[in-house]
Amino acid sequence: MTDAELDISYTALCNALDAVGPQRSELMLSMVCVALMARSDQAAPVLELIARSQQRLQDEAADG
Repeated sequence: MTDAELDISYTALCNALDAVGPQRSELMLSMVCVALMARSDQAAPVLELIARSQQRLQDEAADG
C-alpha cells in the first residue's frame, strides 16, 4: 500500500467511525480488525501486531 493509499484508507476509516458515532465506533473497529485478520495467512504477524499495539498503549499510559 502506498502512502497515498494509506492516507485515503485512514481517512475513510475516520469518516466511517464518525458516521457510526462514539457508541458504535469500538464495535466498528473490532469488525474491521477481524475482517483484516481473516485476510492474513498466518496468525503470527497478527499476534505480533496485537502485542506491539498493546505495549505501546501501556507505555504511553505509564508515561502519562
